[in-house]
Amino acid sequence: MLFRSRSSPIAPARRRKFLQLMGAAMIALALLSPKARADIVPVKSAELRIDEGELFLSAEFDLALTPTLEEALQKGIPLHFVVEFDLTRARWYWLDERVAEWSVTYRVSYSPLTRQYRVASGPLGQTFESLDDVERFISRVSSRPVARADMLTKGARYEAALRIRLDVTQLPKPFQVNALALREWQLASDWQRWSFTP
Repeated sequence: MLFRSRSSPIAPARRRKFLQLMGAAMIALALLSPKARADIVPVKSAELRIDEGELFLSAEFDLALTPTLEEALQKGIPLHFVVEFDLTRARWYWLDERVAEWSVTYRVSYSPLTRQYRVASGPLGQTFESLDDVERFISRVSSRPVARADMLTKGARYEAALRIRLDVTQLPKPFQVNALALREWQLASDWQRWSFTP
């Protein structure tokens, strides 16, 4: 009488595939759960204007850090915020044309020795006494040139989009796992969209 083994060479491969699918499903459920959704940062205002041959962007967000993010800053973990802007023109015959794209990244850190916050963008930096001052500074975009006016067609309709977000990919690796699963580590605005005609 022949005996067949219950485990064939195919069984471990199937088991491994099943476990991978289950892991992916659990991650997807964690990301879709209410806890994982980001805190929404309201956009108070956003506008474009043309002056002296340049297209200028002005905007204001209602940014407020969660207690978890405040605690992380106090413990020496820097936070990176990104303000992103896109200007596109719709085309009926092809994909939308991207006319202008602009972004700025702010690195926010806290020094317990001086009890000051530092906001840096590239090589430039500024210090602040309170977190409220930091939030106000990051929340405002004041007359930033985003494109040359000669790149725009007069009378054409353009679609502008703006948002601010906490860049969780810049967090230390152990915190990136928390950032994917916990709402307190996610802070972003929805894309604010509006039409602009020069």
